[in-house]
Amino acid sequence: MTRERAVLVLEDGSRFQGYAWGTKGQTLGEVVFSTGMTGYQETLTDPSYAGQIVVMTAPHIGNTGMNDEDPESRRIWVDGFVVRDPARRPSNYRSMRSLEDDLIADGIIGISGVDTRAITLILREAGVMRGGIFSGDSAEWAAKDQLSAVRSSGAMAGKNLSDQVSVQEMRVVPAVGPSLGRLAVLDLGVKESTLHHLAARGFDVHVLPSFVSYEEVVSLDPVALFYSNGPGDPSASDHHVQLLQKALGDKLPFFGICFGNQLLGRALGFGTYKLKYGHRGINQPVVDRLTGKVEITAQNHGFAVEAPREGVVESPAGFGRVQVSHVSLNDDVVEGLTALDVPAFSVQYHPEAAAGPHDSTYLFDRFRELVEGNLQSRTEGSR
Repeated sequence: MTRERAVLVLEDGSRFQGYAWGTKGQTLGEVVFSTGMTGYQETLTDPSYAGQIVVMTAPHIGNTGMNDEDPESRRIWVDGFVVRDPARRPSNYRSMRSLEDDLIADGIIGISGVDTRAITLILREAGVMRGGIFSGDSAEWAAKDQLSAVRSSGAMAGKNLSDQVSVQEMRVVPAVGPSLGRLAVLDLGVKESTLHHLAARGFDVHVLPSFVSYEEVVSLDPVALFYSNGPGDPSASDHHVQLLQKALGDKLPFFGICFGNQLLGRALGFGTYKLKYGHRGINQPVVDRLTGKVEITAQNHGFAVEAPREGVVESPAGFGRVQVSHVSLNDDVVEGLTALDVPAFSVQYHPEAAAGPHDSTYLFDRFRELVEGNLQSRTEGSR
């Protein structure tokens, strides 16, 4: 069978000829690479990848097919998918269909048969950049027209993508076992495994649209607030920052993951910045500076918090003392924040670890302990 031609074009002019895979057409986005050897289904369905064309560094993708148990959300969110050698047929007892079947069902444009390691080396040295996959009729465009389309596309910096991936109305995930109370989860691109971890800690999880007001959050009488992971630039999310500042002012316990860490940083008065090539994969080493323990973590972020790495500092926004609790052992990027005078903390990585190692699931227990301590303090204070 003759395979149709496709091409990946990077904004620096690099071109990689390959074969059409998934849906055919044209797609543009920020080209990033992920180092995970496994977990491609979880990667594809992670809403944090919205707006991005993902290059898998592992050469063989699709071997275990796709199933209905492992998706992290309701659909595939990547704007494009780049692999070297896709499986010709899946081979796993859990497989229900092929990866390409799901790419086609969700309209995802992909390319195969390219040297993904060479692409990764370019991104690793030059940094992430805009790119496009062209197949079908667009594969026949002149090279200069393809490059022009890439260079005229929007950059990730300044984009607010939360509303695109969030639920549009509240959904509830009941607590497993006795309920500790309602947990308000602001869905900025939350993963299903995160919700399951929170429910397993006794929270009645109320998943809220990203655009809700603080008054709507408070109307639930929640015992705590949670901000999820998600795509886009944290500097473009002023609404979420202002909502969180109101919660911090009321000393409502807070836990944030990934995008939620960046938003806590902004709420506390720190800045954020775009990383040269980001952290993506399931093998990122982080040290917990509160305990000295090293964790191997799952990560997917292109922005980070700019905060002093050493000692305890005052929150520029007036929320008391703050310290950086976790840092990356690869490049010293801030990987966690802990507020000492309000009940709030966050991490930049993914403790739900889907896919990935389970070194960091203790953070969900730490969150439950924080909420329990706050509830006890409120009970004692009312006596």
